[in-house]
Amino acid sequence: MKTIYAIVGDYYHSEDIIQQSLSLALEPVVESGHYHIEYISADHLLERLDSHPAAVILFKEDRVNPRDETVRHWLTEEIAVAISRYVKGGGGFLAWHSGLASYPQDSLFIKMLGGYFDYHPTKHQMVNYRGVLPTDHSQEISFEILDEHYFVICDEAKTTVFLQSDSVDGHSIGGWTHSYGKGTVCCVTPAHNKEGLLHEGMLELLRSSVLRCTQ
Repeated sequence: MKTIYAIVGDYYHSEDIIQQSLSLALEPVVESGHYHIEYISADHLLERLDSHPAAVILFKEDRVNPRDETVRHWLTEEIAVAISRYVKGGGGFLAWHSGLASYPQDSLFIKMLGGYFDYHPTKHQMVNYRGVLPTDHSQEISFEILDEHYFVICDEAKTTVFLQSDSVDGHSIGGWTHSYGKGTVCCVTPAHNKEGLLHEGMLELLRSSVLRCTQ
C-alpha cells in the first residue's frame, strides 16, 4: 500500500470540505487497498518527505494569516528545496486551487510547478471546465460549476495543458502537468465552493490528477 500525504485548508478554505472532496475522489483506490491517504500539517511536511510518499497534495496558500498586519508564510527555502528534491527523485506533487496561491513567483517551488495563481474576480461566476483527464488524454472531461475563477500564469512551453476554464470574466488555463526530474507535477485550479468541490466532474478530475502524480 502506497501513502499519499495531503496538506489542506487555509484562512479562506475550510479543511473539512476539502478532505471530504478528496476522500470521495480517492475512495475507489483507497478501498482497493492500493493507496492510503494521510492528512498532515505543513509543519510536518519536511520530516514526512523522508518516507518517500507516493504523492503529496497541497491545497493551501503560502500566507498563514493573510488578514493580519504582519503576514507570515509557511513555505521556507528549506522546505521548497526538500519538495524539489523529493519530486526530482521520483515523487509526485499535486498543487490544487490555493496550492498555487501567494507563493513567490521567482521561488524554486513555483519554478517546479510551472505556473501560479495570478488573480480571481471578486464575484463568483459559473465556470466551464473542459479538456481531458491528465491520466488519459483520450478521455474528455467537461463540467460547469459556480466557482472562484482562477486566472493563472502558466509556462505552456514547458508543460502539458490538459484543462481550460471559461466564464463571463474570460478564459484561463485550468490544469497542467509535466515531469520534473524523475517525478511528476500536476496543477489544477478548481474548486472553491462546497458544491464545486463535491461535483462529480470535479471528483473525477481530482482522482485522475492524484493518480497522474503517482504514475
